[in-house]
Amino acid sequence: MANPIAQFEVKTLIPLNLGGVDASLTNSGAFMVLTVVAITAFLVLGMRKRDLIPGRWQSMAELSYEFIAGLLRDNVGSEGRRYFPFIFSLFMFILFANLLGLLPYAFTTTSHIIVTFVLAMVVFIGVTIVGLVRHGGHFFSYFVPSGVPMAVMPLMIPIEIISYLSRPVSLAVRLFANMTAGHTMMKVFAGFIIPLGVFGIAPFVVDVALVGFELLVAFLQAYVFTVLTCLYLHDAIHLH
Repeated sequence: MANPIAQFEVKTLIPLNLGGVDASLTNSGAFMVLTVVAITAFLVLGMRKRDLIPGRWQSMAELSYEFIAGLLRDNVGSEGRRYFPFIFSLFMFILFANLLGLLPYAFTTTSHIIVTFVLAMVVFIGVTIVGLVRHGGHFFSYFVPSGVPMAVMPLMIPIEIISYLSRPVSLAVRLFANMTAGHTMMKVFAGFIIPLGVFGIAPFVVDVALVGFELLVAFLQAYVFTVLTCLYLHDAIHLH
């Protein structure tokens, strides 16, 4: 049976060394580039004609736009519109990376903690900068809960700070763990199909069901990551 963890191995496709720095193109990097290309093609082809009565591609592109616009409006408010390009790009990148990873022999970039952690740190640093620029020193009042007795403040302030600093960790681990667990399960059941012969129909049916479930998870994880980003942005803009 094939090792179910082998699918997550990062392999060098094109060796490249720039001034002593390893800049080789790996399967992970290649699929990230492919993700950007796929998103660009989806949006460009979808909005190429701009028909009054949209076709399938245009409807999906417009639906994606409206979905994220509504998400920002509901969770951040009207002030969140200026951050639409970033939120939209974040959602589309995670969604397409998740979906591409479900293709046969594909590589799931979001199954690596370093990728999800970098995405989470971009969100964390960006949101913190937004809060500091908008509120200056008053931003730190976010760590001082209102209505809490002064006697409890020495305990509450460290808790609030730890909770804030744990945001990128929770964002990264949630996406990474869900994608890794799902793909591992699919590989495990797929490994039983041929060795079991005629009885392999049982793991085959389970694997088909898992693929359908992973399609749902691919969207849900992109959605959860984006919603949490919007909530963090709301906190940075409005504080408490």
